[in-house]
Formats: sequence, C-alpha cells, structure tokens
Amino acid sequence: MNDRYSIGLRLDPKIMETKGQEPRDTPYGIIFSHGRRFDVCIQPGYHVRFRDIARGGMRLVTPTSPEQFALESAHQYDECYGLAYAQQLKNKDIPEGGSKAVVLIDTVGMSSSGKDFVMRKSVKGFTDTILDLIVDTEETRKEVVDFVGKKEVLYLGPDEQVIPSDIEWVIKRAGQRGYGTPAAFMSSKPRAGINHKEYGVTSEGVNVYLDVALRKVLKIDPKSDSFTVKITGGPDGDVAGNELMILHREYGDNCKVVGIADGTGCAEDPDGLDWSELLRLVKNDLPIDQFDPSKINPSGVLHTVETEEGTKARNNMHDRLPADAFIPAGGRPNTINANNFKQFLNDDGSPRCPLIVEGANLFVTEEARQELFKAGVVIVKDSSANKAGVITSSYEICAAMLLTEDQFTSNKDQIVGEVLDKLHYFARMEAELLFREYETSNDSLPELSKVVSGAVNAATDALTEALESFSQEDKDKLLPLFRAHLPKTMADMAFDKVHSLVPAQYITNAIASCLASKLVYKEGTKFVNNLPKEKIAEVSLRYLEAEHEIAVLQEALENTEMGEKEKESIKRLLDVGGARTVLQL
Repeated sequence: MNDRYSIGLRLDPKIMETKGQEPRDTPYGIIFSHGRRFDVCIQPGYHVRFRDIARGGMRLVTPTSPEQFALESAHQYDECYGLAYAQQLKNKDIPEGGSKAVVLIDTVGMSSSGKDFVMRKSVKGFTDTILDLIVDTEETRKEVVDFVGKKEVLYLGPDEQVIPSDIEWVIKRAGQRGYGTPAAFMSSKPRAGINHKEYGVTSEGVNVYLDVALRKVLKIDPKSDSFTVKITGGPDGDVAGNELMILHREYGDNCKVVGIADGTGCAEDPDGLDWSELLRLVKNDLPIDQFDPSKINPSGVLHTVETEEGTKARNNMHDRLPADAFIPAGGRPNTINANNFKQFLNDDGSPRCPLIVEGANLFVTEEARQELFKAGVVIVKDSSANKAGVITSSYEICAAMLLTEDQFTSNKDQIVGEVLDKLHYFARMEAELLFREYETSNDSLPELSKVVSGAVNAATDALTEALESFSQEDKDKLLPLFRAHLPKTMADMAFDKVHSLVPAQYITNAIASCLASKLVYKEGTKFVNNLPKEKIAEVSLRYLEAEHEIAVLQEALENTEMGEKEKESIKRLLDVGGARTVLQL
C-alpha cells in the first residue's frame, strides 16, 4: 500500500506454535505489522473454537534501553497471546471475543518530545495497517492479498500509553477509510464513552464478588457484621479509589480498612483507618502518603517511600497485615509468586488472610494461586473479579453503533445507571455460580473460574455456528435475547433499526453469547460440559423454548385462587428447575 508507515501480514496462527511447547489454544487470527520504529502483534480473537469478532486494548511498550528492548522483543508475542487469552476469559458475557494489541516501539535515547512524536506516529501506522487488512475498498482490493475471503470486524480499546487524542484520531481515520461502524472501532471516546474511573465500573463488579465471598466463605454478613480489608493501589487509583467509595457506601463503619499501599507508601491501622480521611484522598485524587498524620490512630502508622524502612513496609504490607479480605487493586504483576507465597501465610502455614479478590490483573501467579489454595486461601480470579470493565467497553461499542453521539450524551446518565445495574447482575450471576460449584468441587476457585469461562465460550461458539444455518426469520425470533442484553434506554431508542446499524455477524454473536451465559449461569458448568459438542446448540435453543413455557405457567398461576404463599413456593420451584425439567420430559 502506498503512503503507509508500516506493512502488515495476516498470519496462520499455527506457524507461531513451537515444538515442545505446552499445549494451548490456537488463536483465531494474528496480524503482524512492522514499521520503521515499531513492531505490532495483534490477536483479534483467541479461542480454540475461534471467535471472528473481538475486542481488546492497544498497548504501547517503550523500553528505556537497548537491552530492555531486546528482552521485550523476545517475549512480545507471548505477552500478546497471554493478554488476549485473559481477555477471552473475561469476555464470556459479551458478543466480542478477546483480543490484544502490543505495539513495541524503539524510543531509546529520544527526548520526551521525540518519544511522544514516534508513539503517536506508531499508533497511526498500526491503525492504517489493520484497516488495510479488514476494510474492503477499491484500493485494498487492488493491493492486498486476501486469503481470508470474509469480512473481519475488530474493535480496539485504549491500554497503556494510549492517550485521548489517539482515540479521536483512530475513530476519525476508521471513518475516512470506510470502516462500517467507525465510532465503535475504539472505545473510551472522551465525550461519548463511559469513563471507567469516573463511574467506578470495574470496582462495582469487584465488590459484588467480595460481598458474595464474605457471605459464602467467611460466613460474614457485611451489612451487619464487622470485617477487615487490606488493599494495594492508592486512593487516587481507578480500582482502589472507587473500591474505597463503594465499601463505605455499602457497609459504612462495618468495613475496617486496616492497610493501604501504593507507590508512595502505606497506611496501616488494625482498628481501621479513618474513613473521612480516606474519602478525602479519593475525592481529591491524592495518594496514600497524603494521609493526614493527625488522623492516624495510636494503633496505626503511616509509612512513606522516602525512607528505607517505609519502602520495605510498603513492599510487604499485603503479606504482613492480618485481614479478612485482601483486594489487590494495583501493584506489579506477579507480586505474589511461587518463590514468595509463603510470606502471605503465618509461621504454621495457615492463612494470614483467608480471602483474595483480584481487582488487579496478574497480581498473583498461577503457581502461587494453587499453593495458597492448598493452604486454605480462597481466591477470586482476576478474569472473573474485574470483568465489569470489559462489559462496560462492550456497551460503549453497542452505543456507538446504535446511537448518535448527541443521543448518547443527552441520555448518558440514564444509560450509565442501567449499565451499572447490568454489571451487578453479571457479577452476581457468576459469583453465585462459582461458590455454588466450589462447595461440591475439589478444584480451586481460579480453576473453576476458567471452567465457567470455558463452558460459556464453548456454548457461544456452538450456538454461533448453528445460527449461521438459520433463516433470517428464525434468527429474528431470537432478537429479544439481544434486546434484553442492552441497557433499556439504548434499546428503546434504536433497537427497531438494529439490522441497519449493527453488523449481522455481531447480532449473531450477541444472540449466541446471551443464550450461552443464561444457560451456564442458571444450570451450571457440568450441565453444559456433559453435553456432546454437537448437541449444545440444540439443547440451548430447546432450553429457551422451555423457559417460555415456564413463563406461561407462572402467568397462569397468577390467575388461580391459590394462596399467595403457595403461589410463591410453586413459582420458586418453576424458576429454579422448571426449564431443565421441561427438557427432560
């Protein structure tokens, strides 16, 4: 292609597999792009059953030395693969599969302004290359060799070092290049997006898992019982700051925050840090070292990293302090690993903290999770605990396709409120399922989290394939599933135009993912995993019909002269086991 900053290649994912590697799922597709100062490796879908429509963040990596650049280059593909896989696990509740873009940029020795120039140019080069490969125009038909032979739909999101002006440029460029839904090509548009930090979307989901875990594992009712929490991530951070606000909103003084650590230091108090001061820091976007020393109780202490002792205290706060629950909501990946997990335990090997809810990604390694599980620590895995962020981004994509920017901004408060309700619903449905299955399983909770994602994704893929053979009339009968998935205001405003505004394959994926998650959350993973793959779609569609039959029965029940107590008992029985019972008749 002429007038481009880089060249791009679609790769057969199998060529990235090496002899002797651990068996792992094959991505749907890989695009490799090479520019003058950057390499890009993007996986627009990662699942062994394949996902053609996918969404994930674009990450800019800028090593500071030649040695670091060489190290980053050596594991760039593996990093991208791992991030895309984690995204695929999170994306089970939404129409898009998981993806990730990792852009490795050589800025070694550059000035600050030079580095910024090259980073912005790399974003442009990467974007144009992706559009070259997925947009069908006279220019691309002439110059691009296409072995895929079908339309590809990708959605990007901002990740590390991507700035608002990049987002605006990418969306504008997608429109200029003829992408079907340019406003949806990248999420988090400053005016028409849902700012994750402003609305605390990730933390809203994290807290649902915390609430369910406290009740199910520790037998603590946080609405009436006192409990203690320690957090990594500062009051000025997205997940940690919003989690503090939610903890106080939901539980008030019942929640005692015994420790917080961030990049500036840590504050500790076994009797609980002063709530008014914590909330002041959050509202003023201040880190923990700005905690007013006069608000520290005699039993507490404030450490800053300006001293060696303070740095050491900050670094091991998450290990040292006893608490009912630990929420990593910031901090470095792999902080707790196979070499140091014992520091999280007492000398006798018992847990110093029996519950971890992973608000931050990859804070605990796979090996450490398993060892802590053996020691009695219950861990809610990151791909479950913080999935609310990706669900929000998916709703941003839907809004960008269905509504104009003015329509969205005029109704934003109502739409965001409905999105938050959806986040609570999806988090609670999975949390309840996880702990229900945990009670009868020998597996750790992180393993069960992967099982849940696998079951939903397998059902989604089976349904997507089956729906391809449906007539348009039969597909339209299933549209209420997609409509119910959307925030009500959004659906009321535009769903009558869904076929003209949303790609057909996206609608198919949405129907499939909605029905798959409904089936798994209601009936459990064993029900789905025990079905032959070729039967999943058939049983799922029959299940939907059975639900309709149960709804008719429940409505008929309302018109009987039976007592209200008896009615409620029968309705509960129908709701819990009715659809599955109908399947077996």
